[in-house]
Amino acid sequence: MCSIVAGCLQAPPDMDGDGITNSEDPDIDGDGWNNLMEEECGTNPMDSLNVSEDLDGDGICNPLDNDIDGDGWLNILEIECNKDLKNNESIPDDLDGDGICDYIDTDADGDGWLNDYEKECKVGYLENTSFPEDSDGDGICDNIDMDADGDGLYNNWEIERGLDHLDSKDHLVCHGETYFCQRTYDNFTFAATHNSFATLGDGIRAGVNHNSGLEEQWNNGIRVFLLDVYHKSYEETEPDDIRFCHGITSFFHPCQFGEVDAYEWLSNLTSLLNNSSGDVVTIFLENYISGEHLEILFNETGILERTYTKDLNEGWPDIGDMILEGRDIVIFYQYQYENNFTWMNHAWTHSWDTPWDIRDIDDLTCELGRGDEAQLVWSMNNWIYSEYGLADQENSRTVNDYDFLLDRAINCWEKIGKRPTIIAVDYWQEGNLTNVTKTLNYMVDWNTNYEYF
Repeated sequence: MCSIVAGCLQAPPDMDGDGITNSEDPDIDGDGWNNLMEEECGTNPMDSLNVSEDLDGDGICNPLDNDIDGDGWLNILEIECNKDLKNNESIPDDLDGDGICDYIDTDADGDGWLNDYEKECKVGYLENTSFPEDSDGDGICDNIDMDADGDGLYNNWEIERGLDHLDSKDHLVCHGETYFCQRTYDNFTFAATHNSFATLGDGIRAGVNHNSGLEEQWNNGIRVFLLDVYHKSYEETEPDDIRFCHGITSFFHPCQFGEVDAYEWLSNLTSLLNNSSGDVVTIFLENYISGEHLEILFNETGILERTYTKDLNEGWPDIGDMILEGRDIVIFYQYQYENNFTWMNHAWTHSWDTPWDIRDIDDLTCELGRGDEAQLVWSMNNWIYSEYGLADQENSRTVNDYDFLLDRAINCWEKIGKRPTIIAVDYWQEGNLTNVTKTLNYMVDWNTNYEYF
């Protein structure tokens, strides 16, 4: 007992009796939890019965512990992975060990293929030894890849034609590109020469339309040839007398000022075609001899057996089909015969063209010149005659200019709703005819972005 004189001194509070006053004690209630920690954990630091939960016993209360059950997976991941974050036996599956559970891992087996792709590709997305087949290595498995071998030809197109759609070496090339084979004849733009034979290289001296002959035209991508076919003279009218020539005056026979042997010229064309791969040729005739004589001419030059005949009730075939079937030459003729020569097509029944007798640049239009405007094949005549009605090299230099010719073709494409099938010019070496046709053929529509060639 304290004395009356001395009075009683009250000892400082020490709730847990550990000899440390409450004011100095980091664990006032002696429950093993730091006062500050208890406040952060939401428990009473002065109530030893109010203890923070610590499921994994790591000294971090559950509300503050980012891995409550101590199984090595963060709480937020366990929730995302649809697992119990308070059960250390409920552990997310992680097949590839990348720290992302299979439940949310877009590539659960870590084989480099997304789960959804593997499901589409019908292979196990939880088996890292099960890979989708990808013949062309483009990241799209063969099962869903429209061009499995990456050769530019659709699988179905190849299968229907007996080609191996899983072998990029088993393919067809048409006019320099595989995918052009799937274009229909009317959905391709061919470069053409007007009066193709009337060249200095062929020995023509009057009424010249071009400087170079057939071989150079061919080597530079010309595949449509406009030819005027006559007999050699008014007296020489046998099949052996068939010539290509072009009248420059009505006072003389058209072959008076130069002629080209049609048999030799066409035989050379056939040879060039035989030595190429995947080309379709078009011959546009201004015909002044009988159909029977034309048949003899084309038969003897190896052309007749490979001509394509168009049925007006059917669409134009794919270019690739024409090549595979050996029908890679289309012949149009202007003036009809009484008899029906089924191996060639009447030009103005199966196609149409823009006006051809142009003397001024402002008269170049997209309007109908001759033929049936309802037909899908159409020719854009792109030349301007001199004041004497002859091919003019200076005019050709202007209208064959890349920008001018491309702009005109695109403008007509927009107005007509159909790409020009044939673009015919004089003096083809002036300007950039074949580069224009290349550009147009890489365009899907008239307003497609295009590359310059």
